Amino acid sequence: MYTIIGDSMKDDIYDYINYVFIEKKLSNNTKDAYLKDLLLFNEYLKSKDVKKVSYNDIISYVNYLSDTTNSDKTIARKIVSIRTFFDYLMKNKKIDTNPCEKLESPKLRKTLPITLSEEEVNKLLCFKPKTALEYRNKAMIELMYACGLRVSELVNLNTNDIDLNEDCVKVYGKGNKERIIPMASVTTNIIREYLLVYRNSLLKGYLTDKVFIGSYGKGITRQGFFKILKKLAKDQGINKNFSPHTLRHSFATHLLEHGADLRSIGELLGHENIKTTQIYTHLSNSKKRKDYEEHHPRNKMVN
Repeated sequence: MYTIIGDSMKDDIYDYINYVFIEKKLSNNTKDAYLKDLLLFNEYLKSKDVKKVSYNDIISYVNYLSDTTNSDKTIARKIVSIRTFFDYLMKNKKIDTNPCEKLESPKLRKTLPITLSEEEVNKLLCFKPKTALEYRNKAMIELMYACGLRVSELVNLNTNDIDLNEDCVKVYGKGNKERIIPMASVTTNIIREYLLVYRNSLLKGYLTDKVFIGSYGKGITRQGFFKILKKLAKDQGINKNFSPHTLRHSFATHLLEHGADLRSIGELLGHENIKTTQIYTHLSNSKKRKDYEEHHPRNKMVN
């Protein structure tokens, strides 16, 4: 819970953040992003009275963001934060008019997400762990790719979320919505070995239910996982500039390429809308085009 600090707009911002966290049950990451966006907006306006914020003030801020090399995607996210904040103020009758009423988000260029090929995933995971840390690393990456997890879902897993007997994992995604994801037997085996043989040695006297343990005996962080993934990729000779989310994209793309139903993929990923999942059809189609151009004999003939 955030406390009132005696600054007009900041007070309203913290009220709003408490509301979205408690009432809307948004994740910590989303809450923190909203808070950061709104505090920066408040700073730009020099703590202007929220009732006096105008449409022109917001346009001026958007132009400022554009001039300071913020990407369209970042600007769009910040606009969402501001718009939902003023919607909240209107709903609670703290302002008379909504300055965001005519505000439009920038049109985003559709870019296809980066994925790994199946060969690259196999290369990433093709190492024999010897230490407890290496078993943890292999288990994390194996589980993330095999189940298409978000990195936040991975690091927040508790031991009772893993069912080794039923070969499945229980995940709490966006909005704290639960979904059950099956695990392949090879995934279950590496998770079982890590949990039963190696995990306790990483605890260093701490008590935690987190599945994956970091350097200080507590749950590993998102940043910690990213560093591990980047180092392992480099060690395994994978030169792509990819992130943890790339494993999730690869999971969906490979399922689609092997004939999985798009709606099933969306459910496994925790998508609420099938449109979110449809980007993977574009990825699959681009691969088909590339394969056609490289391998079809008619494409190699000269007129």
